[in-house]
Amino acid sequence: MKQILILGFFIGFSLCGYSQTTISGILKTEHAKPVSSASVTITDLNTDDILNYAISDGDGRFSISIKSSSKELQLNIRSMGYKTIVKSFDNKTQTLDFVLQEEATELKEVVIKSSPISRKGDTINYSVNAFSKQEDRTIADVLKNMPGIEVLSDGKILYQGKPINKYYIEGLDLLEGKYNLANSNLPYKEVTKVQILENHQPIKILDSLVYSDQAAINIKLKNSYTFTGQAKIGSGLSPLLWDVNLTPMLFSKKQQMLSSYQTNNTGNNVASQLKVLTLEDLLEQFERNDEKQDWLAIQQLKVPNFSEKRWLDNNIHLITTNYLYKLKNDYELRLNLSYLNDYQQQNGFTNTQFFTANDTINLFENKYNQLYTNILETNLTLQKNTNKNFLKNSLQFQGFWDSQQGAIQLNNDNVKQRLSNQYFKLSNNLKTLFPLGKQIITLNSYIGLNKTPQSLTVNPGQFNDLLNNGNAFDEVAQEIALNTFYTNNSLGFTKGWKQFSISPKFGIQFEKQNLDSKILTSTDATQTNIFENNLDWSRSKIYFNLQTQYKKDKWRMELTMPLNFHNYHLEDKPLQKEQNLNRFTFEPRLSLNYDLSNFWRVGSSASLSNQFGTINQVYYNYILQNYRNIQRIDAPLPEMQNISYSASINYRNPFNALFFSLVYSNTTTTNNLLYNTQILDNGATELQAIAQDNKRQSHNFSTRSSKYISSINTNLTLSANYSLQDFQQILNAVITDIANQNWRFNGKIDTDITDWLNMELESIFQLSNNKIQGQNNQNITQKFHKFNVNFYPKDNQYIGLKTEYIKNSLLSENKENVFADIVYRYTWKKKNIDFEWQWNNIFNTQNYRTVSIDNFSYLESNFNLRPTQVLFKVRFSL
Repeated sequence: MKQILILGFFIGFSLCGYSQTTISGILKTEHAKPVSSASVTITDLNTDDILNYAISDGDGRFSISIKSSSKELQLNIRSMGYKTIVKSFDNKTQTLDFVLQEEATELKEVVIKSSPISRKGDTINYSVNAFSKQEDRTIADVLKNMPGIEVLSDGKILYQGKPINKYYIEGLDLLEGKYNLANSNLPYKEVTKVQILENHQPIKILDSLVYSDQAAINIKLKNSYTFTGQAKIGSGLSPLLWDVNLTPMLFSKKQQMLSSYQTNNTGNNVASQLKVLTLEDLLEQFERNDEKQDWLAIQQLKVPNFSEKRWLDNNIHLITTNYLYKLKNDYELRLNLSYLNDYQQQNGFTNTQFFTANDTINLFENKYNQLYTNILETNLTLQKNTNKNFLKNSLQFQGFWDSQQGAIQLNNDNVKQRLSNQYFKLSNNLKTLFPLGKQIITLNSYIGLNKTPQSLTVNPGQFNDLLNNGNAFDEVAQEIALNTFYTNNSLGFTKGWKQFSISPKFGIQFEKQNLDSKILTSTDATQTNIFENNLDWSRSKIYFNLQTQYKKDKWRMELTMPLNFHNYHLEDKPLQKEQNLNRFTFEPRLSLNYDLSNFWRVGSSASLSNQFGTINQVYYNYILQNYRNIQRIDAPLPEMQNISYSASINYRNPFNALFFSLVYSNTTTTNNLLYNTQILDNGATELQAIAQDNKRQSHNFSTRSSKYISSINTNLTLSANYSLQDFQQILNAVITDIANQNWRFNGKIDTDITDWLNMELESIFQLSNNKIQGQNNQNITQKFHKFNVNFYPKDNQYIGLKTEYIKNSLLSENKENVFADIVYRYTWKKKNIDFEWQWNNIFNTQNYRTVSIDNFSYLESNFNLRPTQVLFKVRFSL
């Protein structure tokens, strides 16, 4: 009952305070014929601001809802070939019919200035020319300038604070979730506009039945046949540097192709271009839980939280080819193939403070790490997506051959670590939808096999008391082998009835895993069962899900009611350990959205969900995760119940280029286990789980607004985020209350001072606080300021001065860093070739120190940065 009352509160919060006026009517000619496609706007009498608008339909009807405190407003009706009507009216709901008089319009000389942002239905169009700057080269550069759109540092695109669900080029999905590859290499001059497809349903046969509140992006090219891309070669000092990018692209109505070879040692992490970014693909990975897991690790440095190009010491090679061909009968065949090879080095030190209820433990470590990455991925997809049926089958292979080496200086001791971290997966995913009578049948089938062999060796041996009866020893090794089989199959249908769509689904999931692990020492003192795992794991779920959607006028409602039966069986025969768990769960979710007007939308949601542990959360014997962390979890299977609520307000006005979003969410998680962390005097930790109910409370608030002022070519962005987490943990046998708070404020302005001068200013302020047993620990603050000045002395020359100022509060002092770069670019316009000279890190800032907060520790990191470097590059479009 309490949850229902809280849900009612959030829905009420979303809808309260919005008293509306609705103006409707019919437009006719003097001969009583309807006038269609007429523009009807309502404006404020004092400011002339457009409050809302409508386009008359085929019967001449229009209807506009507005929210305004003004007593009197103005109605404007415009249509080519008719006299304009301007009428004041009282701000109350009423019907106003009009007769339009014909008027001949003589067009002499007309100068048209197109709007940078326009809207038609659920599609918002951004003009690329309006938002591009002289220094921009790719469509990713231009997207960062568009209000309402946010491009994160990893390439992920957000619209109104939410990740996009698809990235199309001319309506085709060449790269699935790895769209950063195109976004970072497609020359913006080949693009005429960027389209935001609001409420986008990717499966066409469901378009009129199942609505979506997510947005997609479609890139519209200037030509129907486009061969483009970029080629870049660069070299510099010091040490000897290189930067090469050869990325040809082909886009036509029949086929699309994007291939790329990229290599550099300048700190440009092109591996991010192969990262899956779309929300749908990420959710599927989470549900299957079959992505690569790192059971073992070397002790790494905390990487800095600013531009990778300043600190990433890399040597990377990326090769990829992506090809889509349209077959007969609307079928598409797509091949995505990529190989990544990277070698990275990390150098620095960490100072860690572990807080317990009664003590503080300090640990100082000098670290030097070498990271080797080798990844091969292939994906062959056959797809048909029409208004009559849908078919998609993807055959995928992933192979990881990763390894790492680490050297740590700890007091007077040297610790060496060697890690082999491999992973292999073969999977097939089939989804098809087809009509049967008045229903649409949906069939899903996923099957996957993966293997995870990993090993970690540490010299000298660690945890002497536990592993070698208190005596020192030379070496300890941890070996792990995990084999997994997973399948998920479901059958359902979708049926429309009036304003409802009903989608029942029945399915079965099954997972079978085997974990073999062993700790070996140079003295063979661990030849006992307490250091071996031979765990057989199986989980199955039989589920029935009824999804109901309601859509009428401005209302959107979705109710999902899954009923699940879970079965878990764990058995380690050598240890004679066994668990069985059977659970019925009911996990409803309700979401409501209401369009207050064409600009305003409010929404709320409430959900109840259950999660159960995975195999890496239950094993009965010790596993050495890294040189100072050993753990076993001889406890019941973790069970978590989440009760979540959220409320949101969104505003998007393409006419005024103003976008705003505000989101609040709250989650209460009930756990059946408490984790006991034993912190030893040398900073090593032992983790065990204890069966004891506890709760974790999370609050999150975020808001973002952006405004483009076309008259002065200025972009303004403001955002704020706040999060709070309250929970319990056992530290050195004491149940401890822990609270973590984080604040983040961000402001950005990008403005053209003159035709030859542009300035960018961005400021970020972050505050983190940790509280243990009601006692506040030291606040951690971070300030980031970026100031860029861009000069355009001629239309083919560009000079950029880029500066950064960063201030961090550390454990005992404040640390400041200043960075500066300069760029000069000359463009040979006749050949469309750029000659570019860069001087990065002019002040040769050599290290960066920062502090981060964990559940019960402060980590101060000192990371060695890239030295000052000079690069010369030649770039041209293909």
